[in-house]
Amino acid sequence: MDAIVKNFPQSVDSERPSQKEAEDAVRVLLRWAGDDPQREGLLDTPARVAKAYRELFAGYDMNPEDVLGRTFEEVSGYDDIVLVRDIPFFSHCEHHMVPIIGKAHVAYLPNGRVLGLSKIARVVEIFGRRLQTQEAMTAQIANAIDDTLRPRGVAVMIDAEHMCMAMRGVQKQGSSTLTMTFTGAFKADPAEQARFMSLVRGR
Repeated sequence: MDAIVKNFPQSVDSERPSQKEAEDAVRVLLRWAGDDPQREGLLDTPARVAKAYRELFAGYDMNPEDVLGRTFEEVSGYDDIVLVRDIPFFSHCEHHMVPIIGKAHVAYLPNGRVLGLSKIARVVEIFGRRLQTQEAMTAQIANAIDDTLRPRGVAVMIDAEHMCMAMRGVQKQGSSTLTMTFTGAFKADPAEQARFMSLVRGR
């Protein structure tokens, strides 16, 4: 899959609304939904929502290059596939701002250096905690590892359920979407792609 991936700015605090503006926006939405933001149960909701959004969208304040910057060269000659599978993540659809819930499977072929395994999961977390489409997120993870580590190839597969399909619209609960992308040797060699998919699905 060849996806168009835009380079999103990290955090532009000078353009970011204040905490008060964010809370006022939540009050407007509460009124628009038909409720009263002044009733007891909703008095603290705007502050809670703003705090929750800071956490849910924390990926905008994080740079994957910072996470991937530390690598290890003492690998005793190991140069075969490194795969971290079943990495759980929560993201939000950029079209409706409702959850995307799924798992990512990420592999690379080392080229003299390896990553700490937790760094791979951290990169998934960074891109997950932004407004996303699944296609873009798949490509962003692969490109970040490819650009920083310069391995012989990267493979990423994401399997996720979109609440915009389950909770609204067609309301098809339980359906999942599968996306994948390959770079380098994984893209050039169908046998490597097949091996990656076999390892992901093997139990």
